[in-house]
Amino acid sequence: MNRVFFIGAGPGDPELLTLQGAKALQSAKVVYLPEPFPQTFAEHLQGKDLLIPFDFHFDELVSMIDAQLESAPVAFLVPGDLTFYSPFQGLINHFSSRAEVLAGVGVANAASARLKRTLDLPAVTNRTLIVSPRTLGDTADSPSLEELAAPGVSLLIYMNNLPLETLVEKLLIGYGKDVPIVLLHRLGLPDEAIVEGSLRTIVAACKGEDYFALKDPGKKPALTLVVVGETLQADVDGSWWDYRREHIWKSRQEVEGR
Repeated sequence: MNRVFFIGAGPGDPELLTLQGAKALQSAKVVYLPEPFPQTFAEHLQGKDLLIPFDFHFDELVSMIDAQLESAPVAFLVPGDLTFYSPFQGLINHFSSRAEVLAGVGVANAASARLKRTLDLPAVTNRTLIVSPRTLGDTADSPSLEELAAPGVSLLIYMNNLPLETLVEKLLIGYGKDVPIVLLHRLGLPDEAIVEGSLRTIVAACKGEDYFALKDPGKKPALTLVVVGETLQADVDGSWWDYRREHIWKSRQEVEGR
């Protein structure tokens, strides 16, 4: 039985594709993928039929995939991965046992690596939250961005639809102070841009660039991840390491007889 593979493609850098994902992609004859993946994954896509899934209604897409599965596996290159804000859950549910989801290097992981920062850092942050202004406020009892932003919290903000000035105002209310912020635009793609600053300096640092595509009449996805929080500039020495060595790792070695 041929399967539909939903392959986590992270931010779109082909070097972040897992070996498992690359093997599944190689087996597929038809690949559904968004822009700019046809260009960035070009080496993996030679000889394959490429389609943009968002060009079709759900029932039309399902019928096409059913027909394509008669001859070979079908693959989807999933932006980011299935974990957060993915539109592919309905397709996965529909194809059920014929669907296989393959984890990729998600955007949050890629951002952490690119920034060389642990997002949930002991003694600096006490929690890391992944949010989107697009979905906050969907229900009457859902928290606001101002309520989620707080000292000791790292925020990863996906799919921001607020002007940067408005976003910063809300974050300043929540944090109650100036904290570091980074905009990672088209992370891992050839035209990647990373803008670093603080809540009080980031607007000027962006120099009027529309990193969230708010002025784009075609409403193309901006592919800009925002990371906010004290951990971005935290000065970390070896004290935490030594504490864990004495109180956790050392006793573990003794129990294991090492």
